Amino acid sequence: MKRFGVAALALAVWAGPAWADDGGEAVFKSSCGACHSLSQNRVGPPLAGVVGRAAGAVSNYLYSAAIRNSGLIWTEDKLDAFLISPKTVVPDTKMTFNGIRDAVRRQALIAYLKSH
Repeated sequence: MKRFGVAALALAVWAGPAWADDGGEAVFKSSCGACHSLSQNRVGPPLAGVVGRAAGAVSNYLYSAAIRNSGLIWTEDKLDAFLISPKTVVPDTKMTFNGIRDAVRRQALIAYLKSH
């Protein structure tokens, strides 16, 4: 039984994380999905089309003044910085998210958002 457990663990490590294969959908669901969807307002605005969009630009969502007045364009680099630490990029944001420290997960998420 121990050999099976070790083999299963080795296979899981070798196969890599789930978010590496699904284009970031798993990262989106686990890190963003509680507050965001791709297509409709929830606690946060929809994230389809976010890459390249101006911050605070979804017309039917009530953004914080900090986001509305930030002047940000959500480039891949700016999203990466924001996903590391939202309050560092926009100090007074009302978004309560501690960030994603893992660069591979952030890049998978950004690729996923870019494709939607």
